[in-house]
Amino acid sequence: MVRIQRRRLLASCLCITATIFLLVTLQVVVELGKFERKKLTNSNLQDGHAKMEEVPKQLIPFLKKEALTLNREKKWEVDSYPIMLWWSPLTGETGRLGQCGADACFFTINRTYFYHHMTKAFLFYGTDFNIDSLPLPRQAHHDWALFHEESPKNNYKLFHKPVITLFNYTATFSRHSHLPLTTQYLEGIEVLKSLQYLVPLQSKNNLRKRLAPLVYVQSDCDPPSDRDSYVRELMTYIEVDSYGECLRNKDLPQQLKNPASMDADGFYRIIAQYKFMLAFENAVCDDYITEKFWRPLKLGVVPVYYGSPSITDWLPSNKSAILVSEFSHPRELASYIRRLDYDDSLYEAYVEWKLKGEISNQRLLTALRERKWGVQDIYQDNYIDAFECMVCTKVWDNIRLQEKGLPPKRWKAEDTHLSCPEPTVFAFSPPQAPRRSSLREMWIPSFEQSKKEAQALRWLVNRNRNFSAQEFWALVFKD
Repeated sequence: MVRIQRRRLLASCLCITATIFLLVTLQVVVELGKFERKKLTNSNLQDGHAKMEEVPKQLIPFLKKEALTLNREKKWEVDSYPIMLWWSPLTGETGRLGQCGADACFFTINRTYFYHHMTKAFLFYGTDFNIDSLPLPRQAHHDWALFHEESPKNNYKLFHKPVITLFNYTATFSRHSHLPLTTQYLEGIEVLKSLQYLVPLQSKNNLRKRLAPLVYVQSDCDPPSDRDSYVRELMTYIEVDSYGECLRNKDLPQQLKNPASMDADGFYRIIAQYKFMLAFENAVCDDYITEKFWRPLKLGVVPVYYGSPSITDWLPSNKSAILVSEFSHPRELASYIRRLDYDDSLYEAYVEWKLKGEISNQRLLTALRERKWGVQDIYQDNYIDAFECMVCTKVWDNIRLQEKGLPPKRWKAEDTHLSCPEPTVFAFSPPQAPRRSSLREMWIPSFEQSKKEAQALRWLVNRNRNFSAQEFWALVFKD
C-alpha cells in the first residue's frame, strides 16, 4: 500500500513538473517570437522601405557607426537617400541609414538594390574582389570604390593599372589613396612614447646570457618578400631566437602559441626583453607598413626593418630603426648589430627618442593628427566607417552639383593608389639551405600571370556586360 502511494505521489510530481516545463517553454517561444518580429520590423527591407528603432542615448558614445534615428511612428524611404551597395559582404549589414556629417546614405549588402535608381556607388573589399560576379552593366552614375588594406599577395590583379583605375575612390595603404591607411596599425603617438614595456638596457644586457640579440616571430612562411631566405642566411652570422612557425628554434609558452596572442601582455613582455627585432614585411611595397614595424617601437625594441622602400618617411625619428636595405649582405648587417650589442652608447642612440618621448617626424605626426578614423578607439570611427562616409560625401557633392545644373565631378583612382613591384628572391642562400618551397617559387609567376588577368578583366569590364569565368580565363591564356 505504501509503495502504491509513493508511486502515485511520484507520478503527480512528474505531471506537475511536465506542466511547468511546458508553460515555461511556451513563454520562451512567445518571447522569441516577439523578439524576431521586432528584429524584422527594425531591419528587414520590404518594398524599398525600412523602420529603425530609436537608439538608447546611453549607447550612442559606444556605437562604431552613427545611425540616423527617427521617431518610432515615422518611416524613412530609401528613395530619399543615395544607396551605397557593398558588393563584397564585408559588413554583413542588410540595411543601415548611416549619417556622415550633414549627409546620410543607405548602406546595404542586399544585391537586389543593383537595379534601384538611387544606387549610386558599389563598394568592394579587395581580398573578395573577383571575376565571378561584378555589377555589370555599369551605369554612368555608378561609382566603384575599393577598400583594400591588405598585402598584394591577397589579390595581385588589383595591383596593376588596368584594374586599379576601374575604381573612382580608394582606401589603401598608399599615401596617394583618396583615404590613406598607411598608419592603420598604429593606435597613436602615445603608444610610441609609452614606457610601459620598456626593459632597461642593463637588464637587457643581463638577459643576453640566455637570449639572442635578435628575435624573429613569423608563421606566414615564404611570402613574396622572401624574408625567410634572408633570415636563414642572417642566422649563419648571428644568433636569432625564432619563435614562429618559420625557422623556429625556440618555443613560446603554450598559452601564447596561438597567433591571436601576439597582442597579449605576456607576448609583449617576452619580446620587450630583446634588444633587436627582425621586422620583415610579407611584401615590398611603398607605404605598406604593418604591426611588424610598429610593435617593436612600442615595446622599446629596435626594429631591423625590411619592407616598404619609403619607410624613412614614417620613422618616429631619424635614428629609430635599422634598415636592411642599407646593407649589401646579411653578413654586414650581422656585424653592425653585434657592434651595437657590445656598445651601449651606440645602442642607446636608437632608443633615445623613446626615452625622451620625442617624435621628430612631422609627416607621421600630421598623418596621425589628420586621419579621420581611429585604431582600437570606441570613440572614433574605424577606417571602414571612414571609407563609407568618404564615398557617401563625394556622392552627395555630385548630387548637389547636379541640382545646381552643373556637371558632376569625376573621380578616378591612379596606379599609385595600389602599386607594388614584381617580387624578387634572394640569391645568396648557401647550397646546404633547404630546398626552395613550392610557395616561394610561386610568387613571380603568379605576379606575371596577374598582369594578363588585369588586362583581360579590364577588356571585359569595358565591354560593359556580364561575362563568364570561361570567357575570362580563355582571354587570359589566349596566345
